[in-house]
Amino acid sequence: MDNIRNKKPHIAVIGDLMIDEYIWGSCDRISPEAPVQVVSVKKESAVLGGAGNVLSNLCALEAKVSVYSVIGDDNNASLLQTLINDLSLFHTSLITESERITTKKSRMIASGQQVLRVDDETTEPINLASQVKLFEALQKTLSQCDAILLSDYGKGVLTPNLCKDIISHANALNIPILIDPKGTDYIKYKGATLLTPNKKEASLASNIEIKDKNTLSSALHYFKNTLDLNYAIITLSEDGIALLDNEVKNIPTVAREVFDVTGAGDTVLASLGVALASGVDIVSACEFANKAAAVVVAKVGSATATLNEIEEYEHSLNKGQAQSKIKDFTQIARIAKRLKEQKRKIVFTNGCFDILHRGHASYLEKAKTLGDVLILGLNSDESITRLKGKSRPISTLEDRAFLLAALESVDYVVPFSEDTPYELIKQIVPHTLVKGADYEGKEVVGSDITDEVKLIEFIKGKSTSSLIEKIAKDTSC
Repeated sequence: MDNIRNKKPHIAVIGDLMIDEYIWGSCDRISPEAPVQVVSVKKESAVLGGAGNVLSNLCALEAKVSVYSVIGDDNNASLLQTLINDLSLFHTSLITESERITTKKSRMIASGQQVLRVDDETTEPINLASQVKLFEALQKTLSQCDAILLSDYGKGVLTPNLCKDIISHANALNIPILIDPKGTDYIKYKGATLLTPNKKEASLASNIEIKDKNTLSSALHYFKNTLDLNYAIITLSEDGIALLDNEVKNIPTVAREVFDVTGAGDTVLASLGVALASGVDIVSACEFANKAAAVVVAKVGSATATLNEIEEYEHSLNKGQAQSKIKDFTQIARIAKRLKEQKRKIVFTNGCFDILHRGHASYLEKAKTLGDVLILGLNSDESITRLKGKSRPISTLEDRAFLLAALESVDYVVPFSEDTPYELIKQIVPHTLVKGADYEGKEVVGSDITDEVKLIEFIKGKSTSSLIEKIAKDTSC
């Protein structure tokens, strides 16, 4: 995830742009003119669809995005331009064909149910002049791109000749090229890095009915060999992604809830592109795409997944894995920002926690009850030595952090090397700062930053110092 955040790759998208229009209303009667519903319109909305949804997904993933396409000279084109301008893309090259209709899909929704869809579009291939202009525009900036995505919705932009030229040029520059295919003849995509068909699309294009592991493997090998792909991929909805690299692998996913799969294919294409463009290996890229798709299918309508949402989803899956709860300053600052946006109350405490004991566990359980999320700042080995002498710590930072992260009451552990956690508290700005009751009447570091300070009583006789004394006494006997 950090690789992707730090890279912010430049992705070029070429494909069929369209508008998804939604007309919302209510239906209380049947028309006297014909046996059809009469819908009273309450609201209308429009969003980018087709390759435009890929653009939205890439922007949500904080990529730098350029788009290349062909549109008509009509009102739909004007609306499309406005929607694209709202994304603040890095570069836009839209070629106009005066005779072409810019695709708009209008959906009439009455009482929460779709009752009609009207498509206004041209599906004929773009003319030769447009193909030349589009490719020339792409050539000017292609060397600056980290990946190319072809989003084919069968509306005529991605002609066989244009696909061949783009793939050849991308391969010559060693730029990954990922394609969401359309139709049953995939030969125009030959030489791409990978395609992202779903199981139904893959079955139709390969003439192999995918019904078990053997037929799935056969379809993957068919695509990789006949199309000369770097990787063969078939998306399997809730079963994740099937990948053929050197061998067939299944990359599973765990979606918490599925409300709507609309646009999930666009999310997979965008997230795979961002991951590979950021230097992530193909297996990790598929895992990232699965998580992004899981976030999207939990939303209603064509949606996107942000890096923060994917990180939160990842954290929810790994709650039982202690190592995933250990963060650095940069990571915890980002997490704290997200938690505040979600109106969740952050509790912070800190300490050495040299030898974990019942007193520590009780203290942390009580601290957690004061808010929604407990973040624990943990002194490094060096800072403990400065504070408590050369004989400390007994346990290493790595061991202490892992044990603390394994506690259910602790949501995140953040090591710090300073003598006090002041700089860490500045990064988090928690709502509540928690210390032991022995701080009664003393100044608590960070109290000027947080909303409130709470003191918690320790369990009498339970301390690291008493444990060390007992161990030393028992050893000397």
